[in-house]
This record gives sequence, C-alpha cells and structure tokens, in this order.
Amino acid sequence: MAKNVFTEENFKKLDLIIAENKGKPGALMPVLHEAQKIFGCVALEVQKKISEGLNVPLAEIYGVSTFYSQFSLEPKGDYVIGICLGTACYVKGAQSIIEKVCRELDMEVGKTSADGKFTIVATRCVGACGLAPVVTINEDVYGKIVAEDVPGILAKY
Repeated sequence: MAKNVFTEENFKKLDLIIAENKGKPGALMPVLHEAQKIFGCVALEVQKKISEGLNVPLAEIYGVSTFYSQFSLEPKGDYVIGICLGTACYVKGAQSIIEKVCRELDMEVGKTSADGKFTIVATRCVGACGLAPVVTINEDVYGKIVAEDVPGILAKY
C-alpha cells in the first residue's frame, strides 16, 4: 500500500512555505514547487490549502498545476519510469518498450502501482536522441534499449 504523505506534519511544512511567500509577487510558482517536494504532488487538498493561504482562486491554482508538466495531481511512485515517445525514440521502437514495461509491471501508463513503488509515464523528447530509444528511471538513463532489456532493467529496482 502506498505511504500517506498527507500528514499533519507535511501540512505544517506547507504552512511555513505559504507564510514565507504570502504577499510576494509571483508567490504561486515557488509555493507549488515546494508543495510538490513535500507531498510528491499537488493534490486537490494541497491546492485548497495554498488557495486559502495565498488568497489565490482555486481555479487559478488548478490551471497552473495542470498546465506545467512538472506538477502532478497524484502521488508518484518511488521510481518514475519515463519512456520517451519523441520522434527518434518512437521510430526506433519505443512503443514495444512501453508495452513491455506495462506487461512486466501489470499496470498502465500514467498509473502508480498499488504499493507506491512504480509510476509509468510517457514522456516527450528527453534530449538524448542519439541514444534512442530512451527510458529513464528517476535520474538513471537507459539508451538504445530493446523490449528484451526491460526485465533486467526493472529487476534493479
């Protein structure tokens, strides 16, 4: 089962961040970034707390949270598996890799495993086209992989 990040302690941390930024121009972005670090996402209850604290409409916070790809509305797993679907990666077989990852972990793209260990995301160009197709797992980058490489890579995590 995934760990609960929505603790009283984490909301107290968020209160401090809100207090530090309240009244400053452009306060929303730094508060959202810090909230993402604290909770691993900017879920609706986090957005509501920010809305009340900064006196910013919830609709504006939701709009910013869903516009920028670095923000997630749901907690992500300990290991975020990104499969690049940019043109170079796609042409070199990224689709078969994404299908293999999903089969191996028995989950879908965009979902987090019930134990909170893995999240699978389809990404766009990661800037490593010479290594196509590319898979990232957190900060680790795997290039020129084929579907048969997937089980061995996942076993490391």
